[in-house]
Amino acid sequence: MRKLSAREFDRAVQRAIRRIPPPIRKHLDNMVISVQKWPSPELLEEMGLPPDEPLLGVYTGASLMERSHFDMLQYPDTIQIFQEPLEEMCETLDELEEEIEITVVHEVAHFIGMTEEELAELGYE
Repeated sequence: MRKLSAREFDRAVQRAIRRIPPPIRKHLDNMVISVQKWPSPELLEEMGLPPDEPLLGVYTGASLMERSHFDMLQYPDTIQIFQEPLEEMCETLDELEEEIEITVVHEVAHFIGMTEEELAELGYE
């Protein structure tokens, strides 16, 4: 697959998000989705991953399971999507959009406290 421009990749992300079922997609309303070319070496180190690990996305924030009504939010919850690792693993634009969808859903699952089994039941393995 050819490398997409930042604008083309952003459109692919938007299309992928529209494919997410509404009960999951609704959790994106107050969340920032940021596209980066690659995860930083510091992020990989912080996550305990080797520098060549193909990280596709990461959620940053406090999950709903960790929050209290009394907590003051300091920063918005964020999902970072990493463009180049996603492009490297996909051969077509359709495949890329599917992988973006899966990545975003997995990161939302971290936010709402879904289990891997619940994700599998929805077809996101």
